[in-house]
Amino acid sequence: MEEEAAVAMDNNKSTSPKPNAMNSLKLTKMGSVSSKDKRVYKIVLTGGPCGGKTTGQSRLCTFFENLGWKVFRVPETATVLLSGGVKFSDLTEKEAYKFQENLIRTMVQIENTYFELGNSSTRNCLIICDRGVMDASAYISKDKWEKMMAGNKWNPVEMRDNRYNQILHLVSAANGAEDFYSTEDHACRSEGVELARELDYKSAAAWVGHPYFDVIDNSTNFETKMNRMIESVCQKLGIDIGDRLQATSRKLKYLIATLPPDSEFPPFQDFDVVHHYLQSAGPKVQARLRKRGQKNHWSYIHTQRRPNVHGQARIEVKTQLTHRDYMNLLAQRDDAHFTIYKKRRCFLINNQYFQLDIYREPGHPRCKGLVLLETYSSLTGEALKNCMPKFLNIVKEVTGDPDYSMFNLSLKEDWSTTKKYCRPTSHARGATNGVTSTPPLVLNGQ
Repeated sequence: MEEEAAVAMDNNKSTSPKPNAMNSLKLTKMGSVSSKDKRVYKIVLTGGPCGGKTTGQSRLCTFFENLGWKVFRVPETATVLLSGGVKFSDLTEKEAYKFQENLIRTMVQIENTYFELGNSSTRNCLIICDRGVMDASAYISKDKWEKMMAGNKWNPVEMRDNRYNQILHLVSAANGAEDFYSTEDHACRSEGVELARELDYKSAAAWVGHPYFDVIDNSTNFETKMNRMIESVCQKLGIDIGDRLQATSRKLKYLIATLPPDSEFPPFQDFDVVHHYLQSAGPKVQARLRKRGQKNHWSYIHTQRRPNVHGQARIEVKTQLTHRDYMNLLAQRDDAHFTIYKKRRCFLINNQYFQLDIYREPGHPRCKGLVLLETYSSLTGEALKNCMPKFLNIVKEVTGDPDYSMFNLSLKEDWSTTKKYCRPTSHARGATNGVTSTPPLVLNGQ
């Protein structure tokens, strides 16, 4: 992902990843790209106090500017407003409600200004938002938030899922790196450790449900934490990072015996999800459409999966679509596959973000009653076991097992006779992102 370089950040020298400038970017003169290849990628950096958002912005900015991208950094709206003399403790309940409502409106307008600049740029563009609109929900009650959403005709799918491409939650130092927690260098920060932990959890919970939500915890040193953050963005963009970063996060998948009652779950968000596989350019390329929504509000994603590129087990390039583009691409559906219907349940526990896929009919009989749990983590062994949901009956880990690949599950033909069944090639079962996995995690006495 990087060449070696020392870059000064926040008055400290630290090794910041620099990109391989040759990775799949079709540049024309002065770093511009053709309009059909240009990408505008919008991310939110969120998290509790003292999580590394300021440094993270700088690191991402340096990395992507070295790639030839244009980078815009959207300032934190709350800091702008609070630095003007506003003290929350002095506001009445009505004033506080109105302040939050106006804060969101201001934030949306500021972000839209940068989004329009990104759309008009002739270069690939990364837009880094210091917090996003859903963060405001962490500071008011659920009832008031829903009242505010209804009064402004806002809905969570548009405000949370469609507005931003990826959410990165940088866990506060107050949660796992207490020795490094400080409020000295931030004029608007005064939280103690316990309050910082509470705010960290609330800001994470505000984004539960976003399809690309990554929690960057304090399980490593700060330098590696920053590298993990950059790596996460590159993975979602499909940028080849090779093996230059340590503590690579792996996609993990587990088979669940049965679905427990809703009362056993922490706060969660449920979505209706529909997948269609498309005809692809070759046998090693998979393309699919995903429609994902709540209460008839939808987001649409096109995913192209290219396995075994430059030694990596998988590169996925995801593109957000309009409803019109989605309908047009449906004409390319591959008749060799069933449409996949799921209920997807998203929840956060132990600083780990999980997605539970509950397969629904109609579909192939092999999918009947199937429940799969997915997460991304760099943890292994006991550390990984301790962060897993204890209320779920995990039968076994199925990471990399082709029998639990959605591509294979959706095939209409019998696996014993079809030539389309996708098997692992040079990478062993359980290897993801170019990293051979540790032995399968055994839970619940299995």
